[in-house]
Amino acid sequence: MSSKDTTDAGTDLAAAGAQLSTAPVEEFGEIVPGSFGGVRRPGLAGGLGWTVREVWGWLRWVWRQLTSMRVALILLFLLSLAAIPGSLVPQTSVDAVKAQDFKDAHTAVTPLYEKLGLFHVYSSVWFSAIYILLFVSLAGCIVPRSWQFVGQLRAKPPLPPRNLTRLPAYATWRTEAGPDEVLAAARQVLRGRRFRTRAADSAVASEKGYSREAGNLLFHVALFGLLIAFAVGGLFKAEGGKLIVEGDGFNNTLTQYDDFKPGTFYNADDLATFGFKLDGFTASYARSGPEKGTPRTFRANIHYWTDADGKRTPSAIEVNKPLEIGGSKVYLIGHGYAPSVTVKDGKGNVVFQGPVPFLPQDGNLTSSGVIKVMDARNHADKRIQYGFSGLFTPTFGLNATQGPHSTFPALDYPALVLTAYYGDLGVDAGLPQNVYQLDTTNMKQFKDGDGEIVRKAMKTGDTLTLPNGDGTLTFDGVKTWASFQVSHQVGNGWALVSAVAAILGLAGSLFIQRRRVWVRAVRGADGVTVVELAGLGRSESVRIADELGELAADLTSTAPLLPAADPQSSEEPLPDDEGARA
Repeated sequence: MSSKDTTDAGTDLAAAGAQLSTAPVEEFGEIVPGSFGGVRRPGLAGGLGWTVREVWGWLRWVWRQLTSMRVALILLFLLSLAAIPGSLVPQTSVDAVKAQDFKDAHTAVTPLYEKLGLFHVYSSVWFSAIYILLFVSLAGCIVPRSWQFVGQLRAKPPLPPRNLTRLPAYATWRTEAGPDEVLAAARQVLRGRRFRTRAADSAVASEKGYSREAGNLLFHVALFGLLIAFAVGGLFKAEGGKLIVEGDGFNNTLTQYDDFKPGTFYNADDLATFGFKLDGFTASYARSGPEKGTPRTFRANIHYWTDADGKRTPSAIEVNKPLEIGGSKVYLIGHGYAPSVTVKDGKGNVVFQGPVPFLPQDGNLTSSGVIKVMDARNHADKRIQYGFSGLFTPTFGLNATQGPHSTFPALDYPALVLTAYYGDLGVDAGLPQNVYQLDTTNMKQFKDGDGEIVRKAMKTGDTLTLPNGDGTLTFDGVKTWASFQVSHQVGNGWALVSAVAAILGLAGSLFIQRRRVWVRAVRGADGVTVVELAGLGRSESVRIADELGELAADLTSTAPLLPAADPQSSEEPLPDDEGARA
């Protein structure tokens, strides 16, 4: 063989061998193991194309994982776990004072909690990330399931299997009725039981329970609706608190609130025009028994208006019975007493007069509070500031263990116990200050000539006299106060509808059973019609056999059973008297 022939043979062998391999030829590119990009062809264009395919492949993989039912359940579980710190750790957005008290009492863990965002869980980055991922996952689940459900609704029941005896529920008998007559009756019976039917050769196919998948889909859509309602409610909500003393009023403007927490997309311009006045507070308490001191009546009597020149409408606000006005709800939060006092300085001028709210400290409304007098003159005509701190007791009691305290929440024996201070209240520094606390850093207590601290328990009408002729404080009487929360919350109706729909959808997906039934009727060689019924449940169902028996009973009115065959006959015997088994 010549060298040319040898070369040609080697070339042909190499070409033939190449046809046996499915790997790409080296000169066209290379495959990167484990990638979605496939073949990476040489050159810039090849690398760019591979990169695009790789990125697109990873994106599709991430999307498939995110929209899977397993990941959706994991995210729902993580969201439940993430909400636990919000119920255990005081939230700044709910009660800033309680959150600050927690920080002061737990200085060791506070820096860690702040870094993790545990004082504002529901607006933290990690909670929002779980929430958004669950939102996207549900959306990705709903869309394909919706298309699948539409396809199921449009599809016809499947044709019967060749051998019906292999199905879990089966019945058969012989009848003299013709096959067409039996099939027509079967179709009528099945439709009467709300089966969807389909005629086939010598058979009727039927299916029922499509609403099971509808319930499953409704549950997912409702859960998606709940997430939307909560998100919208958080973005467009607004909550504010206001403490109002009997006889005073409130207008729904930003400056009138004691505290105001708007949502991300809510501002002062969105505040509706309305207001109300606290005419009085009605409270009654159990006087005896194990529930002594428990409120029986707890009602704020008001007049409200919806515009500046509008009609004043009398109404009442009670616990769990808010006032709905201007697209907002006004809730009654708390109640207490405001001792009314008159303060005169060393020159005899009235420098303070009016009620001062005291905050309850226990169930009997033992209340603490302060009175701040910003501008007064002492006996030497020097500018000075006064401060008074102490307790108000609606029913005064005194013992060695508790000291001054209230023994009952009603105004049976009101008393005001105050300690007097003078100096700098700290209000001129421009720093925010709690109106219910007295900063005594730059203040001194008044003392009498014997060096005793000036402190006095006063009944209504009594006067506390400051030493050196620096002034007096007279306890004039008592007014009530009530605290209210004005809440503008959108999406509550959507959330309620979604929650009800989720319950209905879950009930449908759990209790509705999807099943299929086939009826076949053929004429045998002896001219007798053989009827076969078979059923299949798409879910675990113990009633498919019972339902098949009921269908067979209804059908025998049109296709009655023939008597059992003679055992001595040459024909093949039937299974039993009724020719049925399940």
